[in-house]
Amino acid sequence: MRKLSLLTLLTFLFTNLLIAQIQFNSENIIVTKSDLEKNTFEQDTTANAVILYEFGNAYIDKRTFELVFEYKKKVKILNREGFKHSNISLRLYNSDRNKEKINNIKGSTTNLVNGQIKRTNLEPSQIFEDKIDENNTYIKFTLPDIKEGSVITYTYELRTPFIYKYQPWYFQEDLPKLYSEYITSIPGNYDYHIKLVGDLELKTHDMTLDKYCIKVSNGGSAHCTVAKYVMTNIPAFREESYMRAASNYISRIEYELKTINRFDGVVENITKSWETADKELKTNQNFGKQLKKESLVKKLIPEEEILKQNSTLDKAKLIYDFVKNNYTWNNKHRIFKDISIKDVIDDKSGNTAEINLLLYNLLKSNDLKVNPVLLSTRDHGLVTKLFPVISEFNYLILKLEIEDKSYFLDATDKDLVFGQIPFKCLNDYGREIDFDNGSKWIDLEPQTKSSIIQKSVITINDDYTFNATINITSLGFKALDIKKEFNKNNQKFIDYYTQAFPDFTFDNIDVLIDEDTLKVNEIITFSGPVNTIGNKVFFDPFIFKNFTENPLKLQERSYPVDFGYKDMYTNRIKIFFSDNFVVNDISKENTKQLPQSSALSIFKSKKESGIVEFYFKANFYEKSYHHFYYKELKSFFDNLVDLQSNSILVLEKKG
Repeated sequence: MRKLSLLTLLTFLFTNLLIAQIQFNSENIIVTKSDLEKNTFEQDTTANAVILYEFGNAYIDKRTFELVFEYKKKVKILNREGFKHSNISLRLYNSDRNKEKINNIKGSTTNLVNGQIKRTNLEPSQIFEDKIDENNTYIKFTLPDIKEGSVITYTYELRTPFIYKYQPWYFQEDLPKLYSEYITSIPGNYDYHIKLVGDLELKTHDMTLDKYCIKVSNGGSAHCTVAKYVMTNIPAFREESYMRAASNYISRIEYELKTINRFDGVVENITKSWETADKELKTNQNFGKQLKKESLVKKLIPEEEILKQNSTLDKAKLIYDFVKNNYTWNNKHRIFKDISIKDVIDDKSGNTAEINLLLYNLLKSNDLKVNPVLLSTRDHGLVTKLFPVISEFNYLILKLEIEDKSYFLDATDKDLVFGQIPFKCLNDYGREIDFDNGSKWIDLEPQTKSSIIQKSVITINDDYTFNATINITSLGFKALDIKKEFNKNNQKFIDYYTQAFPDFTFDNIDVLIDEDTLKVNEIITFSGPVNTIGNKVFFDPFIFKNFTENPLKLQERSYPVDFGYKDMYTNRIKIFFSDNFVVNDISKENTKQLPQSSALSIFKSKKESGIVEFYFKANFYEKSYHHFYYKELKSFFDNLVDLQSNSILVLEKKG
């Protein structure tokens, strides 16, 4: 017995020793036999490749004052889907006088062939240059001899004269990483704002001082701050439903040059203040100058039409509807280039800024208090609040104030109503430009509620058929989505129901759109057969479902679940039947709640003689949920899908 236990113990220890030995080398770029032998990645079984090691080193050249960036990378290819990661593309930027260069590109592919390590090097003839336009060129190469289980490595040196953004470092990519290290050496006369983006934490953040790293001929010198940043076991960044721009969340380090203290004593301020930016915007031909075109718009709307309005709000609505209905957006977001109010008036078409600045001038000429608001759309990324970066804005709306109430206006979309902005603009905040009082940040919150309310009245007949009338009321952005689909092709919208439910006979489908509010009513009357087994009726109370599958599918998520607005779904269902039926079975009540009461779902049922009632409600009280709650929210959606897919009423026919 003792011998058997000892043998078992030795076997166990030996097996675990072997497992422990077969680990990826994430300490350097050297390809080891373990890297080649191990062909699985347990931490993320969906990954088709994994970055084993990554290293970057950035510093200012003492002689040329160019930024030098040295890069090394080692990647394990796990399967055929991972072959695409052997295709490397490196972007170079050049302006009229300056350009970036890449030197010393080296690469290799290492395979395990019959137990022997075989290395195939990248040849210079396999490196290509692809000029995209006058400013952008890509250096491209594909690592050779790729197989399942290959390990690829490559290194290069980038030299750039463009030091305003220094060299950003992306810890996170679409592949998981075991180790990522970045070292920077920044001279003290360069003052950068350094920003760590994303929720992942650094394992190492060390700072040291390299004295007299830069010396110039006139005796000037500077010390360098040397920083070392390390992250390990970094999850892949994968996009999923309910997210804004990936650039908001991918873990990385970014730089923005604030000032340069030149060796001759001159201080050059690179980053401007908003006070300075406002002055520049005020004199800008494509912005500030276009805010003073009231003389061009005076006669666009007859004065008698304006005077007929009963209130200031009615006057504003008239002007808004005039612009929205008579001028067409050309689908361009351009806001600081080729802006002309005269052109949009003549052409009846224009970009975002032209349409909304035309509206601005019309409102201003009629003595209304209005300011332009610069923002970045959801897919464009968040704008930094620390200092003005005008290039980060890509959209323009208006803020109108009437009797201490604010209205956001956008006349580019004919389906919008007064006081509503597109969903794409719900990106937390924008910059209100007020040249008299100074610009300021303002929140961009939805000004209307969004919800879907279903009321169903259903009768189950003795002949095993049913008749139903379902009234669906949509509000806010839910209504806008339906309005867009219906206005695009109303017959196609109606045909959806007949095609999705071929067993039903639709007697009437009415879609009522309130053009002045965000409200859409669908009234649908139809009939059809019920499912039966013997003398039992099996009836699904959720005929038109809000939740058919869980939109959250990742194992884990490192960024928020962002709906953009608070949301609510309600179903009230009444099912009538004759005395010839009795209730055999009915789904049980179900209530779920997220932590801190941030979301709630309720399912209830009630039965009386000849009638059964169901009540369902899903209320998302927050517009965005931290990734800490991802698993709970994913489970919450699972429950919603289960409720609407598996709820049942079973009736049994007497006799």
